Amino acid sequence: MGANEVTPEGPAGLSGQRAVRANNLATVLRTVRRLAPCSRAEVAAAAGLTKSTVSSLVAELIERRLLREGGTAAARKIGRPGLMLEIDEDSVAAVGLEVNVDYLTLVALDLTGRELFNRHVEFDARAAGPEASVSRMAELVTGALADPLLAGRGILGVGVAVPGLVDATTGTVRNAPNLGWRGVGLGASLSAAIASPEPRDIPVLVDNDATLAVLAECRDGHLAGALDLVYLTGEVGVGAGMLANGVALRGASGYGGEIGHVCLLPDGPRCACGRRGCLEALAGIEAILRRSAPDLVSDGPLSGATLARAVRVTVERASADEGDVREVLHRAGGWLGRGAAVLVNLLDPRAVILGGYFVPLGPWLVPAAETQLGEHAIVPAGEERRVHLSELGLSAAARGGAATLIQALDQGRLELPTGWPPASAAGGQ
Repeated sequence: MGANEVTPEGPAGLSGQRAVRANNLATVLRTVRRLAPCSRAEVAAAAGLTKSTVSSLVAELIERRLLREGGTAAARKIGRPGLMLEIDEDSVAAVGLEVNVDYLTLVALDLTGRELFNRHVEFDARAAGPEASVSRMAELVTGALADPLLAGRGILGVGVAVPGLVDATTGTVRNAPNLGWRGVGLGASLSAAIASPEPRDIPVLVDNDATLAVLAECRDGHLAGALDLVYLTGEVGVGAGMLANGVALRGASGYGGEIGHVCLLPDGPRCACGRRGCLEALAGIEAILRRSAPDLVSDGPLSGATLARAVRVTVERASADEGDVREVLHRAGGWLGRGAAVLVNLLDPRAVILGGYFVPLGPWLVPAAETQLGEHAIVPAGEERRVHLSELGLSAAARGGAATLIQALDQGRLELPTGWPPASAAGGQ
């Protein structure tokens, strides 16, 4: 376990006074994020810490280049003006990376959540396999770190989104059937690949793509601030990211959100999981494309290149009202609404968001989805639950990976990276 590993409890290897100080550093950091610009006295009052403790913690956070002093408080109160504190947005980048069947997406954010870098590349991860995929992912990360847009910044970590069942505590992909990966130690492998040939100590977090995407929607999407959301991935699989009171729901084993394998039509088409009538077999992207673009899609799993092309062709055909493409999308949208109703009845979210490739197909999916959702969801009288299209598109999960690292830092679950300036404030808590 590396010194900079992200854990549910806090930074690995810390105990006693160091753990207390790490927790207090995180408290001050998130307090400044909430109040900025603010004075040290305001931070002390809000955080419930003494002024001397806050001064020591602020000194370290400034030296670590996580905070900086901005303007003065002269205009806000009588007396000697004090320097105000704010997040240092020029010092650090958090990197998010999504690997999916047909693409890799990398997003880098500064500590305020502002996007610094975004790159989307076509890549057939299913055909490449885990080893070659890790190599390509590492190339993408190291290339981004060398880009002038990120040059000179410290790197908080890399948050990786995967379409499958993930053990987030170990960074292991337990089963990603649409990638053909099982038991892949992605966190450790990618960390080692990034560290070669130039030694680096960069923590790597691995999580489910839908979970990271719904966190990004809560933070940065057009429904930002909504704490109860459901996000449906529009990739080869159909997964659900679920947010309840701002907390991601993963389940006891991390298997929560597999809405794609809820049976909606017992005698329906065979699903890749072996069952019949699963939502994924009725309204997953592969299922849609086999009906909307049969001339482009052969039997068996779709290649990454074919998938992206078939989506574009389907949009063109639906726009031109060719054949029965609109009817195919209408039926798929209806099944999505039925599946979403299951989640609405269980979780009572504020809204349902369609992401991934559902977004370009959205104009033909959403009307039927909302109709079926309205018919099958139980909501209070006078209320309705809408189906929204993600404005983050194919960047949602990667953005969520980066944002989760910032959140982990704020919560004291991520140790400040080694190699930064040493802390000058040795005393106090």
